[in-house]
Amino acid sequence: MSDESAIEIRLNPSVSGIDADEWDALDSTGNPFTSHRFLSLLERSGSVGPGTGWSPAPLTMNGPDGTLHAALLAYLKGHSQGEYVFDHGWADAWQRAGGSYYPKLQIAVPFTPATGPRVLAPDAASARTMLHAAETFCRNEGLSSAHATFIAPDQVPLFEEAGWLIRTDIQFHWTNRDFADFEDFLATLSSRKRKAIRKERAKAVEGLRIEHLTGDALRPGHWDVFWDFYQDTGARKWGRPYLTREAFDLIHDTMADDVLLILAFEADRPIAGALNFIGPDALYGRYWGALADRPYLHFEICYYQAIDAAIDRGLSRVEAGAQGAHKLARGYEPVQTFSAHFIPHEGFRAAVADFLEVERQGIGADQAALQAMAPFRKDG
Repeated sequence: MSDESAIEIRLNPSVSGIDADEWDALDSTGNPFTSHRFLSLLERSGSVGPGTGWSPAPLTMNGPDGTLHAALLAYLKGHSQGEYVFDHGWADAWQRAGGSYYPKLQIAVPFTPATGPRVLAPDAASARTMLHAAETFCRNEGLSSAHATFIAPDQVPLFEEAGWLIRTDIQFHWTNRDFADFEDFLATLSSRKRKAIRKERAKAVEGLRIEHLTGDALRPGHWDVFWDFYQDTGARKWGRPYLTREAFDLIHDTMADDVLLILAFEADRPIAGALNFIGPDALYGRYWGALADRPYLHFEICYYQAIDAAIDRGLSRVEAGAQGAHKLARGYEPVQTFSAHFIPHEGFRAAVADFLEVERQGIGADQAALQAMAPFRKDG
């Protein structure tokens, strides 16, 4: 901004109250999770907001006429759930020392471990202004910390230059190397792995029909079915699903072209499904569930069908979500993900920095070991 005295930094109560076109114009990547429609549907559906521990608090830079110039997608968090970058140990240490770790400022897409921009700004100067605003807010409000998670790699230097602590972790992504089809991808794997995957796929779909549904092919009844899948998986894994039922209706109403629902049918009965979001250059696997226990069906619906879809659409990668070393044998490779952490208290910051230095070394060694175990042919 050429005239910094003319700008205003605002703490907003919601994304929904911000002009949608102005918000989306700030993100040239077209990431579906940072879009106004996705973030606002989380608010409208009650998936975030009162009672959830996720209080929307987007910070914005506005001109004298109120025009939006930059934004930071942020939430005040009352817990550390739904983040997939774990700081429970930090919270325990801070609170044992007599401090109050919560609320903290979380710069993230709620319960979405997918990489993307966290500062929406047209230039580096505006981005630096937004990070400074977050720091000032934390200090003024006496917050313990601010955390930006699953930062797009090209934005990591912004946080580094601002002095935030950088943390790394590992996810498993599939990379499209201009494959013509799934068999073309299989040709890059060792003979033993090719045979194993072909057997898995054949076994998984015995007696089943697989459908890919997006856009106008989606019907309200599909979401009734998927809600059952989502509830079952949520109850078994984390006790309380993060999204409300209304969230899926709003996804249908506002983002049907941005999602790919993959369903497995036994006769005419849907028995399993996976929900993916479609970006300009990536397919993001998000939720899965099944009402029948079938060998290898999870791998087929979540990983192999996602690869098929990415190849068909010419997408460069599949991000299959958090954790899961079992993805390695399915051709998904270990990649580093990044988070950044601002801690005002110097002593606490120094302790966390020491921890992160040791952790980074371990993450690097783990990634190298995992890459060495990848199923690709050793002859190049």
